[in-house]
Amino acid sequence: MWCVTPAERSGLHAYEVVLKHIEAGILAGTHRPGDQLPPERDLAVQLAVSRSAVREAMRVLQTQGLITSSTGPGRGTRIAPARGDALARIFQLHLALSDAGTDDLTETRVALERSSAALAARRTNARSLRKLRALVAGMEEVEPVDEFNDLDTAFHVQIARTGQSELIADLTVAIRQAVREAIRTASASLPDWPQHRAELLHEHQQILSAIEAGDSAAAANLVEQHIRRAYSTLGIAGPAEARDQD
Repeated sequence: MWCVTPAERSGLHAYEVVLKHIEAGILAGTHRPGDQLPPERDLAVQLAVSRSAVREAMRVLQTQGLITSSTGPGRGTRIAPARGDALARIFQLHLALSDAGTDDLTETRVALERSSAALAARRTNARSLRKLRALVAGMEEVEPVDEFNDLDTAFHVQIARTGQSELIADLTVAIRQAVREAIRTASASLPDWPQHRAELLHEHQQILSAIEAGDSAAAANLVEQHIRRAYSTLGIAGPAEARDQD
């Protein structure tokens, strides 16, 4: 557990002392998902800070999705289970404040989804395939841009979950959310949305077929071609060439 020394406290706000203490406990395994944190007054005494500093730190941790707080006997403040939406939110904020452009996001998404598609082809099972087929069937039934794009996102996230990688699924959501508005606006502005929709659907069907066949190389290549073709049509990424195929 991180111990607060006078040198380490120098330059830190009081609430940051509390943050570092809790974060150190999580990293060291002292605090695990579901564990209850000490009461506010005990933390204040232990760390020699005010109770308002503890409350401020708890607000920061709750905003980050790292803790949950509830009232009533035996409840209190607890370490939250890992949640993809918290990671996605932090990642989106980082992207918004960084110099990463759409081309960077495209390359990152391609790298992630090549991996997730290949893993899905190797690790798929009947339940996962049913979910993927249902999403493709759903896309066949809807035409409005927003509804189709929601199912499109769910399809790519489910591929990552089929590959049994929740972290890749969370990052897939984060990257997709970071360009969600650009995709929606560009899709709605296309002179021929029905044609683009038909191409997306055909590509999803091809990816699904490769996963069903257990062909990891084909699944990876098809998902890369799909992302690059779609982004090129929408005009939200540079004309990067697809890398050499396996």
